[in-house]
Amino acid sequence: MRRYWPHAKEDMLGAQSNIAGCLGSLGRDVEALVLIRDIYAGFVATLGLSHENTLGFGNNLVLSLDRCKLWDESKSLLRDQLLPASRQSLGADHNVTLTLNQNLTYALHTDPDHTREDLLEAETIMRDVVQRRRRVFGPAHPD
Repeated sequence: MRRYWPHAKEDMLGAQSNIAGCLGSLGRDVEALVLIRDIYAGFVATLGLSHENTLGFGNNLVLSLDRCKLWDESKSLLRDQLLPASRQSLGADHNVTLTLNQNLTYALHTDPDHTREDLLEAETIMRDVVQRRRRVFGPAHPD
């Protein structure tokens, strides 16, 4: 007889995520990135791209790409997959969407090959994020 726990896959992905976090903390960023890519693919396969947990973990992948200085891949993942899915499923004012936007601005201005247009885009995005955060969360909110 086979037992089935509906959240077993998500729990395993969460445990693997903790391992990836440990690898990153040990400075083993490339090893962590390999594992994080697999975990992200698992979340997409299990929950779908538009699920809040998948989008949140996609943000972890972006951070890992940034640590490995893979700026173009980070920006592409944000622009082509994560931000459109987050805006559609969670809305432009959701904390996950705002955080993804913030991480796009980080990749835009931290990339050593950034252009003036990249910096202007980052500024525009961040001004929008700040305005949305103030409106949604209020001026006293820590975010």
